[in-house]
Amino acid sequence: MRTQRQLLFGVYMDAISMEDVINRCRTALVTRNRLLLGVLNAAKVVNLRKDSLLRNSLIECDMLLADGQSVVWASKMLRRPLPERIAGIDIFEQLLMLAHHDARSIYLLGARPDVLARLEENIAQRFPGLRIAGSHHGYFDVTNSEGIAEDIRRSGADMLFLGMTSPKKEIFLGTYGRSLDVPILHGVGGSFDIMAGITRRAPRIWQRAGMEWAYRVLQEPRRLWWRYFSTNATFLALTARELVAPARAFKAGKETPPDHVFSSVRR
Repeated sequence: MRTQRQLLFGVYMDAISMEDVINRCRTALVTRNRLLLGVLNAAKVVNLRKDSLLRNSLIECDMLLADGQSVVWASKMLRRPLPERIAGIDIFEQLLMLAHHDARSIYLLGARPDVLARLEENIAQRFPGLRIAGSHHGYFDVTNSEGIAEDIRRSGADMLFLGMTSPKKEIFLGTYGRSLDVPILHGVGGSFDIMAGITRRAPRIWQRAGMEWAYRVLQEPRRLWWRYFSTNATFLALTARELVAPARAFKAGKETPPDHVFSSVRR
């Protein structure tokens, strides 16, 4: 299935609906072809310009989707529209539902051991037809990475979900992703904590208003207020710059941002 792609902030994004995402995942499961899912939000737009590891991990994705409502709004303002927000945690839940219905198996990598245990319990209760082929917490030493990768290979899992922070997630996928023999790979960030019941997700009305970040700030104001204020201000500035001079596509391995010159949208 060919999908339209839009060049935004120097990376190509898939202009696709959630239904189309899940259909492509079904195809990947049948063909056993790798499908690496990635998501982009305002914070990543800001950080990818200076973080080559993050940037290259986004370029490497087989599908790159708008996780943040602000990215969707920016795409429409820039006349390179994305149809809808497709949040990483929503993809996670939809894929768990797919695995439940089709008796597929998953591997969970990330979070603290106690959080991971609660996550497995909750998944087993909500999706009883789903098989957890294996799991490992995210607080492992880099010297154990090869052993964990081998465990994933032996598990025969159909989907791998990584609830790990950057850059550990990107390093692991960059090193082992192509050799794991897992059709669907998806980095879900803090979704493990939410689904385990450790943290709360913003209500739907906050999500639709693009204010999920503000809900997080209200939960941890001292730790998060400056991070979100500075990130959002920089994102607005980058959007204004993108409106005047669209960024040329980044190239994998490139250490510095590309010159801002007009570039046509790839189809």
